[in-house]
Amino acid sequence: MAEASAKFLTGNLFKHVAVMSLTASVGLMAVFVVDFVDLIFISMLGKAELAAAVGYAGAILFFTTSFGIGLSIAAGALVARALGAGDVALARERTTHALTYGIVFSLVFSGLVWLNLTPLVDLLGATDETAKLSVHFLKIVVPSVPFLILGMMGAAILRAHGDARRAMMATIVGGLVNAVLDPILIFGLDLELTGAAIASFAARIAIAVMAMLPLIRIYGGIARPHMVGMMRDLSPVMAIAFPAILAQIATPVGQAYVTRVMADYGEEAVAGMAIVGRMTPVAFGVVFALSGAVGPIIGQNYGAGNMDRVRRAFTASILFVALVIVSVSAILFAFRTPIADLFEATGVTRDLIYLFCGPLSLMFFFPGILFVANAMFNNMGQPFLSTLTNWGRNALALIPLVWIGSLVFAAQGVLIGQALAGVLFGIVAWVLALRCIARGGGGDRTGSEIFGREGRLMALFHGRR
Repeated sequence: MAEASAKFLTGNLFKHVAVMSLTASVGLMAVFVVDFVDLIFISMLGKAELAAAVGYAGAILFFTTSFGIGLSIAAGALVARALGAGDVALARERTTHALTYGIVFSLVFSGLVWLNLTPLVDLLGATDETAKLSVHFLKIVVPSVPFLILGMMGAAILRAHGDARRAMMATIVGGLVNAVLDPILIFGLDLELTGAAIASFAARIAIAVMAMLPLIRIYGGIARPHMVGMMRDLSPVMAIAFPAILAQIATPVGQAYVTRVMADYGEEAVAGMAIVGRMTPVAFGVVFALSGAVGPIIGQNYGAGNMDRVRRAFTASILFVALVIVSVSAILFAFRTPIADLFEATGVTRDLIYLFCGPLSLMFFFPGILFVANAMFNNMGQPFLSTLTNWGRNALALIPLVWIGSLVFAAQGVLIGQALAGVLFGIVAWVLALRCIARGGGGDRTGSEIFGREGRLMALFHGRR
């Protein structure tokens, strides 16, 4: 009887995880698909330097987006824990204060990035006309970063309330705005790269508006910030946000290194890397969305003290990742030739697309595990473990593996080394996640103390209580 009940609970959680991930991914993929279409349009212009410029710019924009992901993780985790503990008033206050901090931090951060665009692009290896095009594109898009971060945080809070549909609609509307403006600006007004940048700016404003409206109208989520509450919530917000940001920026730092190494093989190789980089979130948008979708499930059950349900949610998420990866990889392999033809890809560019639409896509199972594990760490008072595994993947493992791969297999070896780093630390994250569940997390359930005495790293490795 107990075994049958356990299977029933696991099945229900699998369905819940699947529904939350699929609805979240629809909105997320709306943005990624438009970015993907952007690159198709740019490729249709027949200028290799434009596609390469998008690749260099993408590495920097990935960095700014990761900063926003870290802040949205903090907002979503803290609101979800407060709701799980039944404290609606605390959830509302934390919504207000987290968004206020998000606006302030994003304005400072985007300003610093904008002032240093030229050295950042040079650091990635861009030269001559390609470097100028990248800087031009980024000068238009980077000032929209605060709108994007506000929208991301708003969507995370909506998901904490269990409102995946409205969180999804925010990004869908943003994607539609971009999709409508792209062909008009790029081709109709002949603005090319400038048109793509303007469309992206408008889309980010739309995302922010659509995420904030339901919080204000339905959940009463915005109140006037007061200094006592702001100071009280600064510690829990930063305790999650700071390590989460550190964890998230590891990926663009690793991608920046990959871009720099790939630059040695010419603009065709960088263009191929850019195409693969845009294809990945489109193909695996459900997996990318899973961490944001499963986070509130884990956070609320952890806040309620139901560790058995936390464990089942983690298991259901891993099974879901496996199902998605196998299914999508089969589709990519079957359609690898039409996909390459869509971009009129030849030479190295085509080789990299074929490599992705085969063994590398299957290997994405392990980064998928890493995403799920990080969501669990952030919602169970162990954000440092997210930092550890992400930097381990994107620095400790990625740098030597990409270097060795490039020596052995040239441009293709760069992507192979990057994928192997994901495999290695996907396994490490899996082991740490199981240890964390067995120990019951760390810190208190509502998030006022994120780093509890029982949440130490070495204890996780040794499995002591």
